[in-house]
Amino acid sequence: MQGETTQYHHPLALGLSLKMFSSFLLPALYFSVNVAILVLLAVAFLIIVQRNLLNLNDFLRNAVPGMILPFESEFSPELRPDLVRTGEKIPVVITAAEERLGAVVAAMNSVYQNSKANIVFNIVTMNDTVDHLKVWMTKTQLNNVRHKIIIFEPQLLNGKITKNPQKLDSVKPLTFARFYMPVFIPDAEKAIYLDDDIIVQGDIQELFDTSLKSGHAAAFSDDCDSASAKGIVRGAGNQNNYIGFLDFKKEAIKKLGMRANTCSFNPGVIVANLTEWKRQNITNQLEHWMELNAQEDLYSKTLAESITTPPLLIVFYKHHSSIDPMWHVRHLGATGAGNRYSPQFVKAAKLLHWNGHYKPWSRTSSFTEVWDKWYIQDPMRKFHPVRKHAGDK
Repeated sequence: MQGETTQYHHPLALGLSLKMFSSFLLPALYFSVNVAILVLLAVAFLIIVQRNLLNLNDFLRNAVPGMILPFESEFSPELRPDLVRTGEKIPVVITAAEERLGAVVAAMNSVYQNSKANIVFNIVTMNDTVDHLKVWMTKTQLNNVRHKIIIFEPQLLNGKITKNPQKLDSVKPLTFARFYMPVFIPDAEKAIYLDDDIIVQGDIQELFDTSLKSGHAAAFSDDCDSASAKGIVRGAGNQNNYIGFLDFKKEAIKKLGMRANTCSFNPGVIVANLTEWKRQNITNQLEHWMELNAQEDLYSKTLAESITTPPLLIVFYKHHSSIDPMWHVRHLGATGAGNRYSPQFVKAAKLLHWNGHYKPWSRTSSFTEVWDKWYIQDPMRKFHPVRKHAGDK
């Protein structure tokens, strides 16, 4: 019929078609099945890895209380390319307590504004302070500052601090953060620790470049050799030497053979060789003396507020390097600081430290105008420096 086409298939042609199907299509089918199997195996493997990592996470939390895990640190958001500082990183560890949050803000601002170095702040804080800190860091000029927020877990100190209720109120967990620098920044070879009641007026690169002697894990500013040597902290003991911090009548202290009149140092500013710190197990040594003090009360009865200093004095006895005295001018928070230092000397200092009872955010401190220069208003309006008014006496 017109318009119809009839196709005729020779048997030989049919045989060739089946042969081609076997030669080309079947291998392709086998390949697809193998790929599907491999994908399923890969998915199963990833599920197993994820479960193991979660189990490892739980194990680390239980086996090492207070250990800082990756998800407990938070890096600052990406900075604008034109604001990124290059060169060697300078890790700075500093603590941020809720009631003193304005202090750490002023300290960081002074460090950052007085240097062009590639500074990374490692801010150690408590969980309930994180949100307030984030607002201060992102809603002010500090949003250009590279930083990492690290949550400190107080259970890390279990068995290492006194249970005496009369002394417990004066124990602030964050003051011990300096003992755990290698935990917070495990990849750093060198770092600086700063107390929050400081203002930096020099280039932090200069402090970071402090030379440490071979075998020394840290450098401090010695009390007897500094511009602050005559400062006496509240209490009956002279806290320029070891007897002001340790009870030399205790057997554990006697056995160490340390001289009671050895010059002490102030750990409010530390330049640390973290490679050496880890090699010597400094953190474990410090924890040992903390635990022993909790059991035997080894610290001096006249000790004021420097509860972190005694274990450091023991571990670093005659085995630490020195910081330039102008990089740690202290006792600005002590009585009479305004008469001890001239305005010219304070202006020339590279780093000022208001250690002592009077802080620069309170109305009774000396040289508050220096601190005010670097303070940034709290966007949440929770922190308010106290200042004298015309009617105050």
